[in-house]
Amino acid sequence: MGRGPGGGGRGRDPRQAMKDMEYKFNPKTFGRIFTYMRGKYIWMTLFTFATIVANQYCRLRGTWFTAHLIDDYITPGNLEGLKGAILTMAVIYLIEIAISLSQSLVGNRLSQGITKEIRDDLFKHLQTLPIQYFDQHSTGNIMSRFTNDVNTVSMVIQSTLTQVFSTLLSIVTVLGSMLIISIPLTGLVFVFVIIMTIVSTKVGGKSARYFFGRQIAVGNVNGYIEEHITGQKVVKVFNYEERAKKEFDKQNEELFRIADKANLFSNVLMPANGLLGNLQYVCLALIGAILAINGGANIAFITNPVLSIGSHPMTLGLLMTFLNLSRQFTMPITQISQQVNTVVQSMAGAQRIFNIMDQPSEVDDGNVTLVNVTNENGVLTEVKDRTDLWAWKVPGQDGTTELVELKGDIRLNNVDFGYNEEKRVLHDITIFAKPGQKIALVGATGAGKTTITNLINRFYDIQSGEILYDGINIKNIKKHDLRSSMSVVLQDTDLFTGTVMENIRYGKLDATDEECIEAAKVANAHGFIERLTDGYNTMLDSNGTNLSQGQRQLLTIARAAVADPPVMILDEATSSIDTRTEALVQKGMDRLMEGRTVFVIAHRLSTIQNSDAIMVIDNGRIIERGDHDQLLEQKGVYYQLYTGAFELE
Repeated sequence: MGRGPGGGGRGRDPRQAMKDMEYKFNPKTFGRIFTYMRGKYIWMTLFTFATIVANQYCRLRGTWFTAHLIDDYITPGNLEGLKGAILTMAVIYLIEIAISLSQSLVGNRLSQGITKEIRDDLFKHLQTLPIQYFDQHSTGNIMSRFTNDVNTVSMVIQSTLTQVFSTLLSIVTVLGSMLIISIPLTGLVFVFVIIMTIVSTKVGGKSARYFFGRQIAVGNVNGYIEEHITGQKVVKVFNYEERAKKEFDKQNEELFRIADKANLFSNVLMPANGLLGNLQYVCLALIGAILAINGGANIAFITNPVLSIGSHPMTLGLLMTFLNLSRQFTMPITQISQQVNTVVQSMAGAQRIFNIMDQPSEVDDGNVTLVNVTNENGVLTEVKDRTDLWAWKVPGQDGTTELVELKGDIRLNNVDFGYNEEKRVLHDITIFAKPGQKIALVGATGAGKTTITNLINRFYDIQSGEILYDGINIKNIKKHDLRSSMSVVLQDTDLFTGTVMENIRYGKLDATDEECIEAAKVANAHGFIERLTDGYNTMLDSNGTNLSQGQRQLLTIARAAVADPPVMILDEATSSIDTRTEALVQKGMDRLMEGRTVFVIAHRLSTIQNSDAIMVIDNGRIIERGDHDQLLEQKGVYYQLYTGAFELE
């Protein structure tokens, strides 16, 4: 995926997504949402459905009351009985209002609770995904899942799911009532329903495609905005504002075009069905009036909608009741038409969410764990309490376990690696790092230095060769334990919202304040921290924008120091620090690296002269190796870099 100015946020082509929709759209998405309703919110779900049943009963009683009102009270002039009937219906309508209010309150709680569960599950699953997934998807596009997509799912839970049940219940009960009154008129209603269904399917299908494409376009626009806000300094330095505006306008125009088409089709659907509904009403009124005037055939008339049934000819009251019932029968079709845009948005958003949840988690098939031990006369014994002495707990095939002291011996033997099978980026990499040694990796950008350190962390798995840690293949070590034994300082200074103390403690969650302060002293960060307004309690936000770049880097070094691991990886750790600050940091780094196995990636060769071994990497291969003096004697690439004959790019 293209990143940086002009490239960020493009993501998937929404037009292609629309073409692929019939193959990609998963009808089981609706069922997956429903599984959340069957979980801890089952009683809220059942209560919601119960209120729908009660509401439908009250609605039918009100509809049948029309026949009673006209035929039993108004036509014969029975005003005394009318008062009692109206009072009874008033009570029923008040009950219906109370039920509707309860349904609304519980339904809102239900939708918010389920969307919270979905958001939790989505975030939890993101933590299990491999680094490769985040390398291939923009931050803005992932963020749109938590915002736009989750919000649309909330809409479908709050309205559409209950609407589906209400619609089905209404169709069954109203259909039964219409058949009791007149089978021929009910047949005419079915004709119009079939026509409405065909119109809804044709127009709704086009609307669905465009709403699905709109979800993709929204994610692309969000990604573009996020990357250009983050890289605003780069945009301004290179005068990229006009080009950025043109590119954004292009993507925003695409979003507008797709959204406009989606809304066009969904808005056409309601008037079209409304017209058919009005035409149906006119036809029913005309035919029903003829039947009523001529006395009609015998039909069933329910004097009590629940208990008693009698036979009566078509009357004016029955005709008005049937017309109202026909409206209630076709109304679900119209309501579904109105809900098409909500349903499609929600299903598209839910599908994008579940697509992430369906991404395979990072594979961890290791069985070797890291445990606390004591060492008495060379005998290692596992203990529960922290001892600052660690060992690998290696299970044997016979059920026994062996404790191997954690020393920090890292060996890469004939390692080949590629991000995909077609293209290898590392070739036959062999590196021996004995405990306490400092290994430096030097080479041009893209040579493969960072990739090597990513393999040691097992962010990626190698295609061939092996990586041994204290003689144990890292594929056999649980990733959590493997990474717990290392600290990494990256070129990018990622800090989190919280205090300075909390950001340092990120490296060791159970570290005391004293340990964090000591780590800051080791990194030479203690001095500037004390000068901050609230010292170690100073709040950082927006990745620590209230600190200088160098200060942020010092905090990341302190964060690594507090973990106190046997192995450290420093990836351009001092690249963002000025020369004066670097001299201070280097002293702290030397103390930090003492007695540890360290892998250093650096452009400034002055920072790696005291390394035990220096590896010169070029196009994924080690072309030179040796210490500083040995490489100078060879007068090869390292010599030319050191003497300035040519520079790293």
